Amino acid sequence: MGKKEEQLAELLGTLGDFTSKENWDKFFTIRGTDDAFEWYAEWSELRNPLLSHLPPQPQILVPGCGSSRLSEHLYDAGFNSITNIDFSKVAISDCLRRNVRLRPDMRWRVMDMTAMQFEDEAFDVVVDKGGLDALMEPELGPKLGTQYLSEVRRVLKSGGKFICLTLAESHVLALIFSKFRFGWKMGIHAIPQKPSSKPSLQAFMVIAEKQVSIVLQEITSSFNDSSLALKGSQACGLLEAVEKENQIRRDYSTGSDVLYSLEELQLGARGDLTKLCPGHRFQLTLGGDSRFSYRAVVLDAQESSGPFAYHCGVFIVPKTRAHEWLFSSEEGQWMVVESSTAARLVMVLLDGSHVSASMDDIQKDLSPLVKQLAPGKDDSGAQIPFMMASDGIKQRNIVHQVTSTITGPVIVEDVIYENVDGDISRILPSRDLTFRRLVFQRSEGLVQSEALLSEEGSNNKVGETERKKTNSSSKSKRRGIQRRSGETSHQLKVYHGYLASSYHTGILSGLMLISSNLESMASTQKLVVELDPVVLKLAKEYFSFVEDDRLQVHIADGIQFVRNVANSAAADEISAVQEKEGACCNTEPPSSNGSCLESHVEGKVPSKVDIVIIDVDSADSSSGMTCPAADFVQETFLQTVKDALSEKGLFIINLVSRSQAIKDSVISRMKVVFSHLFCLQLEEDVNEVIFGLCSASCIKEDSFPEAALQLEKVLKLEHPEISQSIINTTKKLRQLK
Repeated sequence: MGKKEEQLAELLGTLGDFTSKENWDKFFTIRGTDDAFEWYAEWSELRNPLLSHLPPQPQILVPGCGSSRLSEHLYDAGFNSITNIDFSKVAISDCLRRNVRLRPDMRWRVMDMTAMQFEDEAFDVVVDKGGLDALMEPELGPKLGTQYLSEVRRVLKSGGKFICLTLAESHVLALIFSKFRFGWKMGIHAIPQKPSSKPSLQAFMVIAEKQVSIVLQEITSSFNDSSLALKGSQACGLLEAVEKENQIRRDYSTGSDVLYSLEELQLGARGDLTKLCPGHRFQLTLGGDSRFSYRAVVLDAQESSGPFAYHCGVFIVPKTRAHEWLFSSEEGQWMVVESSTAARLVMVLLDGSHVSASMDDIQKDLSPLVKQLAPGKDDSGAQIPFMMASDGIKQRNIVHQVTSTITGPVIVEDVIYENVDGDISRILPSRDLTFRRLVFQRSEGLVQSEALLSEEGSNNKVGETERKKTNSSSKSKRRGIQRRSGETSHQLKVYHGYLASSYHTGILSGLMLISSNLESMASTQKLVVELDPVVLKLAKEYFSFVEDDRLQVHIADGIQFVRNVANSAAADEISAVQEKEGACCNTEPPSSNGSCLESHVEGKVPSKVDIVIIDVDSADSSSGMTCPAADFVQETFLQTVKDALSEKGLFIINLVSRSQAIKDSVISRMKVVFSHLFCLQLEEDVNEVIFGLCSASCIKEDSFPEAALQLEKVLKLEHPEISQSIINTTKKLRQLK
């Protein structure tokens, strides 16, 4: 290494932090007035590629000019309107003394390149030689680089060019590519190198031209892997960065569901943000400079959804409900838009990073961000309302928590709702009614089981109410003191005389369809199939569930259990034929496989059943169907159910989906298997109960009143108001043609 190179290395060592003004002042003071310092490439290497991209008589800005002679060479080449800026007063003073007489039209100003003091669209060209690279020290992050590029975009005229001479490190390219994506035409070129015996880093010239059109264009380059003078990590990193960015641009152009930044949207990535575009939807990230970062969806309502109460509204979805189909799918999101009465709805989906923040903090943080998304230029000061997917709970107390190897974390909680059903308020007059709920953490927005607690309690086992409803959700973080059931049972007990879920009322009302056989069925044994023994244990300890001779529980896989019932029925039919022909056969039902049919009670798999009720949640609510799991509505299983049912049997399934397409698909499959279908849609609920009849003959609608009276005789409820509610619900049953 020569003496000059040793001195240069020593001087560069004094810099340390390339973003420090004091360090640069010291550097230029030590180096001296007339000793210019060049980053990356000499004028002989830059001259042709640089001049070929300059328009005639441009206004040129050279930010972070330092002591480089680049501006002097441009001036001598005929480009006289050049402004140089640097935050080092030492560098500017030296350059000014060097050029004041030789190049009188050249301008020099002490100025921070991240906060320029120029009017908008003041320059035709910005030439950066290493300035951005100096701001992009990896340990300092992209903040200064982002501020600088924002200023570059601001001061460039339409059709202007940003010419950046850089070593093209991946973190630098990532920032340039993202900030000049929409409304810019971009190319990247390698700067020719002098022949040298030792390898050195290649310099590149990135050119971004400001366009009127916001159409995305891929980045062009004048090189490929084989044409680059260097090999190794720099070449690979550059080529990968260009291809990655071009893939992003292709995805954007083809309409892929990508996340925009607010800055990209303001640059016109999705058109004019100030104008409503009915039916348009896009996703974005909000934040960055704010306290939190958010994932959001912007939806402009269809004109037919009007009139609108708000020009813009914000709908916050808690973390515990963000996975639900209503908020995670496009179809569900449009449903929320229709009910919001907002012309533009900004749906914000919270995640784990927001759990420690209060809703007030989040709203304050979001307010300035969503104002930038509001349509129009409204100077009237109209407020943007904040709405939230609430659970309607006034008070919550965690009674018990346990983790199951099958279901995962399970919570038993007692809650007081803000509003309750009017019937129960009249039956049990109390200021605050308490309900006990079972919730799986895997789907916190879904109540698995629910029962009313009362001071009297009840031994009338009409039914511990297990509901799968999606119109309630949990707080982002449940808090409470664990208590054993005995601590509350002294005062409150589970009351089995009330159905806490309206869709259970619907299930009972559907028994009217087989009312002529109900009395004979009432004395038969009832079987419950539950996959998880932990759930059964919780039902007994916290929901007063009791097994007896009439009600037995099998711990088994529900699908396999029904299949065994169907197989048993088929075996009995074969046996009957063989016995009639004088043959001998074993008529015992098939044995269980492994632990699938392990039972906590004595009993055999029945050969035929009269009623099958499917009411089981799906572990994946994002599929669009919260209940049941998809396997329970496959045509093969539906056929198995029919094979397991008696000739006059009834199949009942609780269907929970906000997607009409999914509902139609399930009903279409059921129509293939069952002779007659009926449905019950409750106005206040998302649950739809579907009834399938096996028999070829079907109850006529004009017989419904008589059948309802027969059902009322079989029902033995403590309160006539509840019985009447079930009978009233029968009037809502309709046949599916």
